This record gives sequence, structure tokens and C-alpha cells, in this order.
Amino acid sequence: MKEAMIKTKILTALHIDEAVALLKNGEVVALPTETVYGLAADAKNVEAINKIFISKGRPSEHPLIVHIDTLDRVGEWTENISEDAKKLAKHFWPGPLTMIFTKKNSVSSLITGGLSTVAVRIPNHPIALEIIKKLGNGIVAPSANAHKKTSPTQAEHVLKTLDGKIAAIVDGGTCSIGIESTIIDMSKEVPVILRPGAITQEMIEKVLGIAIESPLKHNEKVSGNMEFHYQPEKPLYIMTRDHIEKLLPTEDALAIMHYSNLHQSKNITYYAMPTEKTLYAQALYATLHTIDSTDVKKIIVEKPPFLSEWSDINDRLIKASSKK
Repeated sequence: MKEAMIKTKILTALHIDEAVALLKNGEVVALPTETVYGLAADAKNVEAINKIFISKGRPSEHPLIVHIDTLDRVGEWTENISEDAKKLAKHFWPGPLTMIFTKKNSVSSLITGGLSTVAVRIPNHPIALEIIKKLGNGIVAPSANAHKKTSPTQAEHVLKTLDGKIAAIVDGGTCSIGIESTIIDMSKEVPVILRPGAITQEMIEKVLGIAIESPLKHNEKVSGNMEFHYQPEKPLYIMTRDHIEKLLPTEDALAIMHYSNLHQSKNITYYAMPTEKTLYAQALYATLHTIDSTDVKKIIVEKPPFLSEWSDINDRLIKASSKK
């Protein structure tokens, strides 16, 4: 059943109480985090959570992440938190790290996708934290966009696919990190990174003092783990610099995202990307949204460095691409 079109309000940090009132009334509200904009619902209101799946077109078996405001509230969602998890929380919360724990029986299967585990994080954004605190419950908050589409890092990106489908958007400016959180499964004997992000494998291993696993591919049910995801409207292809140079004389109406120096050709629009990974992440989704607003036919992305530090960028681009 499709949800009826509604008027989506645009709120600001001055309207926190209005956003909280909407959430308490069972509505969904897009809000900023340091990673991307999230589509928030009261995590203890099943009807509100269901509205997220309807508005995004997201499969109901795809797990959500619970966002809380203090470490003390982890116990509302999980049976236990290990000493290693406490170490990671001390170093990286609030921040772009999601940890998976064995869930309490009271946690709705709609949040967990039917799994026996639950994903939790504390976001590092003043608006998100104040809303969670005033709501008095955790929130679930997947990216605020239509399912499998490019994640939003600005309020205007949210409007592209959710205008008229959600109650409101709290405009908090541009997200500072620009890439979804790292997800690490702490319910295993050896922690496993199931989605790379700004908190890298090396950073986690340094805190824990042990080696952890970070498979390039896996079949675990976790946010973002689909073959095609983060997709722009234009078909996207990843190529090396040499392949791009060979392609240029034969193609036009292209947008090329590159960090190397390229020979310029007519009928091609160039988007110079930062060579520093953190800055590249901040620019990635915004650049894809910008290109989608043009009339180019294809997006060519210069293949990023195949380094551990760039694993999150490579993960997002591979899933956003039309051809591997």
C-alpha cells in the first residue's frame, strides 16, 4: 500500500521541539548526522518504523540501526556489552561507528530484520543528539533517501526522493563526514567489520590490541550490504586513468569524476575530486547529486586507490556502479 502524499515541512535547529513532537506522534523526520541524513522514527513505535520502509521503499527484512544519545542506554537494546565494545565506545562514540550486539527480546524484529542481533550507535551531531534526548527513546534512522539511491548529505538531497512522503526535514547543513558509519559485529568471538567507514580497521585494531576481520564481501544481513546500492540516476562506471584517456575521443555527454590530471576534451564535464580520502568522502555523494541534476548520459569515476584507508569509498562506488 502506498503512503498518501503529504506536505513535507522544512525545519531548522530552531525547531527541535517541533521535530520531537512529530516523532512522538508517530511520524518520520529526516535529520542530519555527521555521516549522512537519516530518516528517523521512534525506535519503540512499530507503526512509525513501518512508515520508514514504506516511504523509502526499503525491504522490511533489511535491518535498521538504532541511534541513542548515551552509552548508558545501550542496555535498553542489548543483553550485554563486552569489554572490547566498551573500549570502542569510549574511543569512538559519539561518532561514525555502529556496533552489533545480541538483542534483547523486547527489541522489535522490524528493527533487526528478524535477526537475533541489533545494531546501535551514538551519532556525533548536536541536532540528532538533542532530538534523541528530548524524545526519550532511541531512533532508527537509515539514510533519508529512496532505497538503493545516492545517500543525502544535504537537506535538498532528501527532498529529491522523499518530498511529500515524510513529515519533515530538519536542515542542519552539510554532513561533515559524508559516508555512512562503519559497522562492526561485536556479537562474534572475533569482531568483524561488515561495512567499512571512517573508523578504519587499523583504528579499531589499535584500540582493541587484537586483529579483527574485514572481508571485502560477505552475505550478512546488514545496512548497505546489497550488490547494488547508493545508485545515482545516471549509469556510473569505474575506470582507471588509462582507460579514461582511451575512452575520451570516442564518447561525449560524459561527467568524469577524477583526482588525477586528465587531458580535457569537449562535450565532457570534469569534476575534480580531492586526493585526500577524508575530503573525497565529504564530496562524493554531493558530487553525484550535482551530476544527476545535469543532462549528461553517463558518469565515469576514476578508480580510487586500492588501499585499506579507501575501503569505504571503494565499497560505495562499486555498489553504485552499473558495471563492475
